[in-house]
Amino acid sequence: MVAEMTLREHLEELRFRILRVAVVVIVLTIFAMTFDLRPIEVHGIPLVYPYPDPLHNISIRLTFYMQESLLPEGVSLIQTAPGQALFSQIYISMLIGLTVSIPFIMREISAFISPAISTKTKIGLVNIFLPSIALFIAGIAFSYLLVIPYVLDFLYHYGQALSADTFFTINNFISFVMQFLLGFGIAFQLPILMYGISLTDTISPRFWRANFRYAALIMVIFGALITPDGSGLTLWLITVPMLLLYLAGMLVVERRAARVVLKTNT
Repeated sequence: MVAEMTLREHLEELRFRILRVAVVVIVLTIFAMTFDLRPIEVHGIPLVYPYPDPLHNISIRLTFYMQESLLPEGVSLIQTAPGQALFSQIYISMLIGLTVSIPFIMREISAFISPAISTKTKIGLVNIFLPSIALFIAGIAFSYLLVIPYVLDFLYHYGQALSADTFFTINNFISFVMQFLLGFGIAFQLPILMYGISLTDTISPRFWRANFRYAALIMVIFGALITPDGSGLTLWLITVPMLLLYLAGMLVVERRAARVVLKTNT
């Protein structure tokens, strides 16, 4: 039988795991700022290999791709102060490091909370690992392909209505894009959060259904706060997916509770 850990031991373990996550993210961030991925063929199979080139690194390539795919036609990126381009590459590299680290981060979270989960439900904890990664990627993709292009185009047409030439500083552009990518990636973890809480049996499965109206209100307020324009459509582009994710998490939690009751009765 494993001895129960003290509060200090829990905090020490949490600090250790946060430190491990930070080291992995920092290493991947430095790699994205330092190396480029060059194409190579091995026995006719196309592959890539890392090549040290700080001025043509992975982050710069991603910035070019974002500029070409997200900016409305006729809008250019500019640098108005020394260091803006450098800091934008740091932000992009951190996004790459964080995204690539998601499997490791989820593993550390699972390992930290697993002692609080009973043996019978630990298999459920394993089942949330891959879905959490898939939902994070889905949130980033949804934001990149639908929300960000619409918002940028909407704001650009505001400038056109005033006959103003539109330029984005590279720093503001990258910060703007990262706000949405990380925001949606984290928001799409809502069903996983609800399911993980249900494994601890601290909240009744009926809690989520009973408080749906309050959750909907909070999500609308959240969408209004992070929406950078006055468009109601933009707000609902943020709010509706979160409402659907909440409903999905609620149904998954209730389904799990029903299975537990069925097994108990049998």
